[in-house]
Formats: sequence, structure tokens, C-alpha cells
Amino acid sequence: MRFLGNVLWFVFGGFFSGLSWVFSGVIWCITIIGIPYGRQCFKFASLAFWPFGKEVEYGGGVASALANVIWLIFFGIEMAIANFLIGCLWCITIVGIPFGKQFFKIAKLSLMPFGAEIVKD
Repeated sequence: MRFLGNVLWFVFGGFFSGLSWVFSGVIWCITIIGIPYGRQCFKFASLAFWPFGKEVEYGGGVASALANVIWLIFFGIEMAIANFLIGCLWCITIVGIPFGKQFFKIAKLSLMPFGAEIVKD
């Protein structure tokens, strides 16, 4: 079921969600200071492309919180709102609820990517 869910996800929105993370990573990597942010974006692009069967665990310390504030100002709010709205659209139908939940997971990750780790179920 994970494979089928991931394939359907990729076709019906995951491709664009993953591209947004890759695009953000490329923009961040233009400067030397932004490289840690870009690396986080590339790490989470794999989750955005294939989210079924993966979970996100949050942790981190003061440095992660500080990095999340900077991320939130430049890219986080826009990505979180977009993923949240798309998730709401998917949840209109019963069949779309699993896809909506994945978009909500990515929306939360868009707000706080630092200190987060991807773990497999």
C-alpha cells in the first residue's frame, strides 16, 4: 500500500511539493551562509516526493530554534500555507484524506525543518 500511495501521491501533487523543496534548496545554496538551509531542503525533498511510510520526529536545541526562525521569515510561512491549503482541498473527499494528511505533515515540516529527522515506519 505504501508503494501505491507514493505513486499516486507523486502523480497528484507530490511532484510539485518536492520541486518546491528542491527550488528552495537551490535558492538557499546560492550563498555560502545559506548552504545549511539548502541541505535541509534537499533532505526533506525526498519526503515531499515519497511521504507514505515515513514519519518526522522533532527535536533540536537553541541552534535549531534560531535556524527555524530565519527559515520561517524567508520560506517557511509561504510553503506551510500552500501545503496546508492543498491538504484542505484533498480532505474534501473521503478518498483524499490520506493525501491531505501527508500535505499537513509537510506543512508542519515547512514551519520547523531544523531539528527534524525523517524516520521510516
